[in-house]
Amino acid sequence: MKKDYIFTPGPTPVPPEVGIAQVKMIHHRSADFGALLERVLEGLKYVYQTDNEVLLFTSSGTGAMEGSIASCFSPCDKVIAFAGGKFGERLVEISSAFGLEVVAIEHEWGANADPADLARALGANPDTKGVLLTQSETSTGVVNDVEAFGKIVAATDALFLVDAISGLGAVDLKTDAWGVDLCVSGSQKGLMVPPGLAFVAVSDKAWNAARIATCPSYYFSFEAARKSQSKSPPETPYTPAITLVQGLDVAIGMLREEGLDAVFARHRKLARATQAAVEALGLRFLAQDRSRAFVTTSVWAPDGISAGDIVKLMRNEFGVFIAGGQGKLKGKIFRLGHVGYFDPFDIVVQVGALEMALNKLGVPVELGSGVAAAMEVLAG
Repeated sequence: MKKDYIFTPGPTPVPPEVGIAQVKMIHHRSADFGALLERVLEGLKYVYQTDNEVLLFTSSGTGAMEGSIASCFSPCDKVIAFAGGKFGERLVEISSAFGLEVVAIEHEWGANADPADLARALGANPDTKGVLLTQSETSTGVVNDVEAFGKIVAATDALFLVDAISGLGAVDLKTDAWGVDLCVSGSQKGLMVPPGLAFVAVSDKAWNAARIATCPSYYFSFEAARKSQSKSPPETPYTPAITLVQGLDVAIGMLREEGLDAVFARHRKLARATQAAVEALGLRFLAQDRSRAFVTTSVWAPDGISAGDIVKLMRNEFGVFIAGGQGKLKGKIFRLGHVGYFDPFDIVVQVGALEMALNKLGVPVELGSGVAAAMEVLAG
C-alpha cells in the first residue's frame, strides 16, 4: 500500500473540514449564498489586512492578474514590471497582451527584486502608470520586500500591483499599510482550498484608475464585479464556484482561529526546518537565506542528477509529490513545499522521502541526517 502526499507549492493539501464543506450544493442566487458570500468577502479583508473592497472571481489567480491589468490600465500605458521568475514574467506577458508599454526589469532567478532598481526606473520613466511585483515568487522560492517597494510607489501617481497568490495566508502582507493598490491572490495555496477562486483587494486609487481605463474586459471586469457585490446581499455577476466559496468560508475560519501572527510563525518554522534538512544533506539552495520565502524551498539538484528524476522517484515510488523547476530552471532544481495545511510531521515525511530518493539515485547522503536536522528546528 502506498499513500499519496502533496507537497507542491500549489495546489496544496485541503483540510478535511474544507473538503466536507464542499459536499452540499446551494443556489448562487439564494439568500444562503448571499450570506455566505458576504461572510467570505469580509473574511478575505481579514486575511488581506485591508479595509479595501475585495473582489472575488471564479478562475485561477491568473484571471485576477488579467482582470487587474485590463480593468485599471489603458493601451499604451507604461508599467514597470519585475521579472525574476516565471510569475514575474507572467505579469510582463499579460501587460504586453493588453497593449501596455512594459519596462521589464529582469533580475537573477533566485535573487530579490531590488527597490533601488525601481527608484532608478521611476526616475527614468516619470510617466509610469503602474508598478508590478510578485511578493512570493513560487518558481524560485524568493520573497520580495513589498513594504519597501510600496513606500517608493506611494510617492508617485502609479498604481502598485502585487501578485500575492502564493504569499497570502503564509507570509505577512499588510495591504493597506504597505500601499498596495491591487493585491491579487488565489485559493489554492495559503488559503488551503482547491484551485478555482481568485481575489483582488482594490484601493480607492485603483478604482479611480478603473473609471478611465479603456482596455477591453468582460468576465474579469472590476465594474461588473463591484456592481454585483454591492447588492444586499452581495452577488457575483456570473455563476461562481459555489462549493469552493463554501470551502473558503471554513478555511478563513481556520485562519482566524489560529490567528495571522501564528500562521506566519508556523510557516517560518516549517520553512526553517526544511532548510536545515537541506543543509544537513549537503545540498545547495537557489535562493540566499535572506531572500527565501516561507512558501517553498528551491534546491539545486546534486551534480550529475536531474531534478526531474528526483521528482519522479519521490512521486512514483514514495507517493510524495514535490515540484520541479519551471522555465529556465526546469530539470535543474526541485522545490519542497510547506505552504498551507502543513504541520511539523508533514515536514518529516517530505524530508524522509527526499533522503530515500537521493540514496536510491546514488547520492551519498547519511540517512536520517536531514530528518534529524529538521526535527531539531521543529522541537525548538
